[in-house]
Amino acid sequence: MTTRRKIMVTSALPYANGELHLGHIMEQIQTDIWVRFQNLRGHECHYFCADDAHGTAITLKAEEQGISPEQHIENMHAAHKAVSEGFLIQHDNFYTTHSPENRELSELIYKRLEANGHIARRAIIQAFDPEKQLFLADRYIKGACPKCKTEDQYGDNCEACGATYSPMELIDPVSVLTGATPVPKESEHFFFKLPEFAEFLKNWTRAGHLQDEVANKVAEWLDADLQEWDISRDAPYFGFEIPGHPGKYFYVWLDAPIGYIASLKHYTDQQGLDWEEYWRKDSPCEVHHFIGKDIVNFHALFWPAMLHSAELRTPTRVNVHGFVTVNGKKMSKSRGTFINGKTYLEHLDPEYLRYYFAAKLTANVDDLDLNLDDFIARVNSDLVGKVVNIASRTAKFIAKTGGQLNDKPVDSELWSRFVSAGPYIAEHYEQRNFGKAMREIMALADAANEYIAAAEPWKIAKEPGREQEVVDVCSLGINMFRALMVYLKPVLPQLAARSEAFLGETLSWASDVGYRSGAINAFKPLLQRVEREQVDAMIEASKEQAPLKVSGPLADEPIADEIEFGDFAKVDLRVARIAKAAHVEGAEKLLQLTLDLGGETRNVFSGIKSAYKPEDLEGRLTVMVANLKPRKMKFGLSEGMVLAAGPGGSEIYLLEPDTGAAPGQRVM
Repeated sequence: MTTRRKIMVTSALPYANGELHLGHIMEQIQTDIWVRFQNLRGHECHYFCADDAHGTAITLKAEEQGISPEQHIENMHAAHKAVSEGFLIQHDNFYTTHSPENRELSELIYKRLEANGHIARRAIIQAFDPEKQLFLADRYIKGACPKCKTEDQYGDNCEACGATYSPMELIDPVSVLTGATPVPKESEHFFFKLPEFAEFLKNWTRAGHLQDEVANKVAEWLDADLQEWDISRDAPYFGFEIPGHPGKYFYVWLDAPIGYIASLKHYTDQQGLDWEEYWRKDSPCEVHHFIGKDIVNFHALFWPAMLHSAELRTPTRVNVHGFVTVNGKKMSKSRGTFINGKTYLEHLDPEYLRYYFAAKLTANVDDLDLNLDDFIARVNSDLVGKVVNIASRTAKFIAKTGGQLNDKPVDSELWSRFVSAGPYIAEHYEQRNFGKAMREIMALADAANEYIAAAEPWKIAKEPGREQEVVDVCSLGINMFRALMVYLKPVLPQLAARSEAFLGETLSWASDVGYRSGAINAFKPLLQRVEREQVDAMIEASKEQAPLKVSGPLADEPIADEIEFGDFAKVDLRVARIAKAAHVEGAEKLLQLTLDLGGETRNVFSGIKSAYKPEDLEGRLTVMVANLKPRKMKFGLSEGMVLAAGPGGSEIYLLEPDTGAAPGQRVM
């Protein structure tokens, strides 16, 4: 056993203005699995989180409900906590940023920043809503990004290019609250001197605290020069007032990450411990953050710089994950795939989702797709058909022969495989490659089922004098199931608890998995199959009621999810002349088109044969996607795509520009 580690772990603070959805749940599940794994291996690992409870949005939501901001965040806290617990998330403390501990720590850290000369004060021109008579918080003003020109961006950072800026730098800004054009109004603000930490951050972000792909992205921001960070907001604002400056409040993103430490402090104060054990500069403890890729700039730039200035330690690791999609697309209320945690729990077992997410999670920043057909198939196949099946096939024979497991494996080579896999599975858990861990575990489950199927204990149990053979086979089967449940315990704590009741022991993973002899208890069903009807009911319950029914093309194929302007701008559409068209030998639907772009030609295979004869196309103008990556087909290389409309078959209508367009012109 290696040295016992002391670890503090956090996941991003959910904003106290809406329900937890599957994106929140995926992050909390990922974090919880890692924490449970560390504790199962004998380390001391604590999980702290809190609601992010400050900002103008909280005030406005409370006004809408006719309650105080304090009552609103209290209601949301109870709802968030209930959903997290429903998914078996084991927080040591789930707190709130609107707490005396967070106020105390925010003031402490701010005073250190100020004493160290890292706070600047100056008058700025700020966006003011003349109708609402309110300075507009960053998230309540929208416009085009001043860097990449992407439209519909919020006032603090661009989701398309990651740039940060002040709200008044936006192009064509509007108030989200009233639609009014904000007017400039002068106000004194407080700034954290982030540029002074550029060299520190260049070293810190390359010192193993971030995944390589995240460090590369952060390097782009560092190379583009850092700006001072506005850390104050004007009254009215729901948050903490800056000490000595009435009417000035800490910006929510200053006190939100400090909420990690405040949640710890609330816990340690109750336990008679010291929060600084984890956060002093020379602390031997570890601090790990789990966050989404949308808040990297705050956790990989502002937060470590602020901690460094305040003479506190920086995080050991910031673990970044991607977003959750459902059936390959962004979650959608109209399709019923914007699924809240509460809705899921009303229809399905939380451990189904815990396993499915674990099976697809990697250590990278990849988006994770919840494919509902795959979800049903994988849970039923892996958990019910493989893992639980091992116990259900063998336990009854042990019960019939006295309820005792033998004292050594009848197939030592097979058992050795289960034991030797432990360190590899543990390393996958440690590196957050949960998907690889699940594949290793299911390969062992396959081996166990193959062994039992080949041994056929149900047959030899019918033959007098072979009772010991049955015990030997089924004892090994139960032990293989036991090993699998040890390895799956961080992911499936409830299934593990039911298995422990059956085995009559508490499963541990301090080192390797030993062979178990002795008595076991009566077997009871451990897990039910996922039924399609449950999933369908969840989707139906998640749907946003459509205002009216439509018929026609939009009903058959609804408009896709919104994209940013920057996404569309990447597509290069060009006018092209069809210089030549020909049938493709062996292809039922394709025509081969030679497209003239006014200086170069492209070869394109297009599925329009059912609607057009080659001789009718030659000489016509059309529109093509000119920067589509070439695709190698068995008929040759296709170097683009022509645009057409229609449902298919004979109803395909090639798009054609108006008279006067010329080959090579860009379609704007």
